[in-house]
Amino acid sequence: MRPQRILIAGGAGYIGSHVAKAVAKAGREAIVLDDLSSGHAHAVRWGPLVRADVRDAEAVRAAIRRYRPDAIMQFAARIEVGEGEKNPAHFYDNNVAGTLSLVRTMLEEGVRTLVFSSTCAIYGDPERLPLTEDLPKRPVSTYGRTKLMTEQMLEDISRAHGLNFAALRYFNAAGADPDGEAGEEHDPETHLIPNALKAAIGLGGPMKLFGTDYPTSDGTCVRDFIHVSDLAQAHILAADRIASGGLSLQLNLGSGHPCTVREVLSAVERTTGRTVPVELAGRRPGDAVSLYADTRRVKAELGWTPALSDIDTIVATAWAFHSRVWRRPAIAG
Repeated sequence: MRPQRILIAGGAGYIGSHVAKAVAKAGREAIVLDDLSSGHAHAVRWGPLVRADVRDAEAVRAAIRRYRPDAIMQFAARIEVGEGEKNPAHFYDNNVAGTLSLVRTMLEEGVRTLVFSSTCAIYGDPERLPLTEDLPKRPVSTYGRTKLMTEQMLEDISRAHGLNFAALRYFNAAGADPDGEAGEEHDPETHLIPNALKAAIGLGGPMKLFGTDYPTSDGTCVRDFIHVSDLAQAHILAADRIASGGLSLQLNLGSGHPCTVREVLSAVERTTGRTVPVELAGRRPGDAVSLYADTRRVKAELGWTPALSDIDTIVATAWAFHSRVWRRPAIAG
C-alpha cells in the first residue's frame, strides 16, 4: 500500500522542501520535522512543521503519535565536507547517531518504511565509471564515511527488525523548483551553480575554480548533476516500492550524464548572458577526478526517469529562483 502520510525529517532544507512539495502535489500529506539549524521555516509550505531534532527521541515519538505517518524520509544531516573534516564528532553525532535514534523510535512506534538520503561520496575515488551500486565503498571524507556507516547500520537493523529502507545515493543535486517556490538557500553556500550565478552578477567577487589540471577534456572535475525535482520524485517512488515490505534498496541517483565544471560555467553564461569571473585555485584534498552514475538499476527498480536534469534546465531553474531571492529582503528563519 502506498504511504499516504509521510514524515520528512530535515524537510525545511533544500532537498527536503522539494520532496515535501512533491509529496503534497501527489495528493499525500507531508509532515516536516526540522530543528531549523540549517533549514528555513519559510521553506515549509506544504504541511505542518514540527520543530525538533531527530536526536530528541521523545519529540520524534510525540510527532509520530500525533501524525501517524506511514513512512519516514530522513534528510536531517550535516553535509558540508570541509566542516566534517574540522569537526568529525559533530558529523557522527548528527548523521549516524541521529539516524539511529530516529530509526529506533520509528520502529518502537510501528513505522517500518524509511527512505534515507545517502551519497555517492561513499564510493570515494572510483576504480571505474560510470559508478554502479556494486563498486567498492571507499569514502575519503568524514561525510562519506558517516553515510556509509549509516547504510551499514540500516542493513543490520533491517535484517534483525524488519525495517524496509531505501538508501538513495545522490550525485550532485542542483536546480530549483520550476514553479519558483523552493530553491537552494545554504549559508554559507558551497555548491557550484549558486556560486557561479553569484559571480556572474557580481555578488561576492570571482568564483574559485578548484583545480584546472585534472586529466579531463578541459582540466576540470567531472560531475553528475541531477535536478532536485527529479530527485524528489525518486523518493516518492522509492517509498511506494518498499512500503509493501520484505525488501530494501540501495540505489544511485544521478542523471547519468557527466559534465565538467567548465561546462557548467558555460551553461551559466548562456543562461545569464554574463561572463562568470573565476579565480584559479589548486585542487582540494579528496576531490575525485570524475564521478557520474550508472542509472540502470534505479530506472529498473523504480521506473524512474529524470525529466529536468539536463544542465541547461538545471541552471535556468536555479537562475529563475536565485535572481528573485537575491533581490528580496532577508527573511528570518
